[in-house]
Amino acid sequence: MLVTPVSTTDRDAARILLPSAKSHFRRLSRIWADGGYTGHLTDWAALHLGLVLDVVRRSDDARGFRVLLSAYGLFSPVAYGPTSPALAAGSGSTAEDLG
Repeated sequence: MLVTPVSTTDRDAARILLPSAKSHFRRLSRIWADGGYTGHLTDWAALHLGLVLDVVRRSDDARGFRVLLSAYGLFSPVAYGPTSPALAAGSGSTAEDLG
């Protein structure tokens, strides 16, 4: 967990948090993030940490919370830990699988 002043953007906080996450989880190689992390952060994460940062964008006509399925698996705006059922479910999973 990282607590920052309200004036700190998500992208700036990520530059503080990601190096720590990379050193703690040495096998970490790919991160999925919502649209708030667009911009130079993807290049910075690749250059400085060797991480692939995939920004998952929601549809312009989407309203409220919506679980997105993709070839990589299940995405949602909620961050999942390494023991999350969403990560264990794998690709092709549905929201009902998380039940």
